[in-house]
Amino acid sequence: MFKKDNWLLGIIIGILVPVIIFALLYLIINVFNIPDNKMAFLKPKNIPLTGIFFNMIPFRYYMVNLKYDKTGRGILLVSIIYAIIFFFLKINL
Repeated sequence: MFKKDNWLLGIIIGILVPVIIFALLYLIINVFNIPDNKMAFLKPKNIPLTGIFFNMIPFRYYMVNLKYDKTGRGILLVSIIYAIIFFFLKINL
């Protein structure tokens, strides 16, 4: 199912990976009550950026290991859009 070379699959993966990572990290912080000074990347303000960073794992897998350019480009497109939104919101806050 995930071994296809098309833009739509890349866009779907690019959307889902950061959302899943964001949800997991948010749950970890709230369930275990991790203070802000323990781990810098687990600060609530850094969680979205961490989710965007984890998008590079499937990007590398599809571009280097499988040589699926279209899927990798879809993941990269969504990552860039997420990053622009993140920095736009950070500037305005």
